[in-house]
Amino acid sequence: MQQGRAILVVEDEPLIAMMLEDFLETLGHRIVASCDNLPDAIVQCREGEFDLAILDVNLKGELVWPAAEALKERGLPFVIASGGHVEPPPAVFADAPLLEKPYTIDRIGPVLEQAGA
Repeated sequence: MQQGRAILVVEDEPLIAMMLEDFLETLGHRIVASCDNLPDAIVQCREGEFDLAILDVNLKGELVWPAAEALKERGLPFVIASGGHVEPPPAVFADAPLLEKPYTIDRIGPVLEQAGA
């Protein structure tokens, strides 16, 4: 796995986002932005400067798929994060790696490798 990747974190639970960011930094990556709602996530996914995004599926009751579509259009890799209580991703995103909650540092590394990080 390459180290020092610039990562966008999209997660609506502040404590979970902080823990994920800490794990990513421990693995040698840097967080370039963090979003907790769909409108901000879409803007970042369309315009942000990063190498990879981690997208929580459910953002305060809204599904993250419009943000994922923006990433797909830009050709940027992303990981889908889920607590496991959601429908499977749309078929167009079926090849995106899945990171299941609760996050652990041992799960993050392999999922980032799958995503090309």
